[in-house]
Parts: sequence; C-alpha cells; structure tokens
Amino acid sequence: MRNTIKKHIDFIQADGDLSISNRFFLVRVKKAKIPDDPRYGLIVTKKTFKHAVDRNRAKRMIRDWLRFNEQYLEDDLDYIFIIRHAILGALREEGRAEMKKALKYIKKQKLGKSE
Repeated sequence: MRNTIKKHIDFIQADGDLSISNRFFLVRVKKAKIPDDPRYGLIVTKKTFKHAVDRNRAKRMIRDWLRFNEQYLEDDLDYIFIIRHAILGALREEGRAEMKKALKYIKKQKLGKSE
C-alpha cells in the first residue's frame, strides 16, 4: 500500500491538477512530489462528519476501496480524496466499483494528456 500525505502544503491544489467527483468522494490528482514514492491523502472534515466514529469509518472504507483497486493507481501520481457524507450509506461493492471507475477515468485522462 502507498504512503500517506501528511503535510498541509502537499494537500494544496495547484492549477492544472486533474479532479473527478462522484457521490462518495472527490479525488484530486497531482504529480508525485517524490517520483519513487507515490502517496495518497484523505480529507475527512468535522464539518461533514460530526462524530469521530463516522470520520474513522469513512477513512476505513476509502482505504479498503483503494486496496481493492490498487492496480489502477498510477505510480507517478499523488491522490487526494475529499470524502463526502454519502459514503456512510455505501455498500462495499458499490464503493469499490465507484473507485475503479474514478481511477480508470484518471488513467484515461493522463494518457490523453501525454499524447
């Protein structure tokens, strides 16, 4: 599994960063800061999730979906996930399918830019 983004400066969005959204999360993609060490970051706010148990559950679900779809992650990109409240009502299979769709779209967009 990838390392996590920990510093605030690494979460800041830059111009030209690719982003995709669905009902469970928004994902922003940026060039990996360290090419040999791609990372991911999770943004789960108190404003969206009032209770710590809900924030922790949302993070566990996203990590599970990422592990399941790890083969679709690009090695030279950092991923930042902004979690939405609807994730609490998601089924495991439904979330994994949404994650796969988002990661495949990112891969397709990346290939389109490199040509």
